[in-house]
Amino acid sequence: MQPALELKRVRKTFGTTVAVEGMDLVVPRGALYGVIGPNGAGKTTCIRMIMSILFPDSGELSVLGRRSALEAKDRIGYLPEERGVYRKMKVGAFLIYMAQLKGLSAEDAASRAPKLLQEIGLPDVEGKRCEDLSKGMLQRVQFLGAIIHQPDLLILDEPFSGQDPVSVRILREQILREHRRGATVLLSTHVMAHAEEMCQHVVMIHQGRKVLDEAMSGLRRQFDPQTVYFEPLEANANPSGLSNVAGVARVESVDGTYRITLVPGTDPAIVMARLAAAVAPARVELARLRLEDVFVRIVADGPHGDAVTRALRASVTASSEGALA
Repeated sequence: MQPALELKRVRKTFGTTVAVEGMDLVVPRGALYGVIGPNGAGKTTCIRMIMSILFPDSGELSVLGRRSALEAKDRIGYLPEERGVYRKMKVGAFLIYMAQLKGLSAEDAASRAPKLLQEIGLPDVEGKRCEDLSKGMLQRVQFLGAIIHQPDLLILDEPFSGQDPVSVRILREQILREHRRGATVLLSTHVMAHAEEMCQHVVMIHQGRKVLDEAMSGLRRQFDPQTVYFEPLEANANPSGLSNVAGVARVESVDGTYRITLVPGTDPAIVMARLAAAVAPARVELARLRLEDVFVRIVADGPHGDAVTRALRASVTASSEGALA
């Protein structure tokens, strides 16, 4: 079976600025891929080339087995980074109109719209004008416009931008529902925690170049953090015994919890059992993989890593904190 998306050595420039360089990407049908990286990395440019909004200077691109998205437009759902709806239209009419643009009949669209609005937490807005909704509600309505025709390929560019935590959860559940239905999902985000939670596979972009293309399962094996968080059961417990546990390299106190770095190559499960035997625990857990740390480590290993690592970490962290605030 042909992949849902395939890019071969794609390059895009704007004047003297190279936005995307040598991009190779294969997204299998039915996959949930995350395209991640800081703002300005080239994610949106890649998506716009996939959608035939922009055209590459060189390289090859196929979408759902066709030479361009224009030939497969009725089978694609697209949520752009720049949001927009017909503000004077009523929500129900807007969704029906968007569905008809993708080849769905008005009758089928009219039957789907109320159910989708209910699922996304907007059960009473079908008869309201788009201009009367909040920005967050409008973004959810536009998302429904991208999925109402049940696309084979769903491309989402920063779908959680500007959403409150409750809306993010609702939208995340809807995206996962589309994936379970069978849609291939390509999700672009600079908030790497979203990709950690949702994606099967991540592609990292830095300065227009792909620096990682890996399944999350493989990343967890390759970039094992080797860090354990330990909270003693008794607040006045003596933690000195933790440092003497075999396999422990370093113990740091962080707000009543201890961050324990393991000796490389140590089996975390064995060390965690030893820690629990040394000091009664209220909580002991292995640190989860953080894509931010993986990204920074990859770039730090590059030719200019020492010079950019601190600035890069600050940029990625600021982007994540701003979006999650």
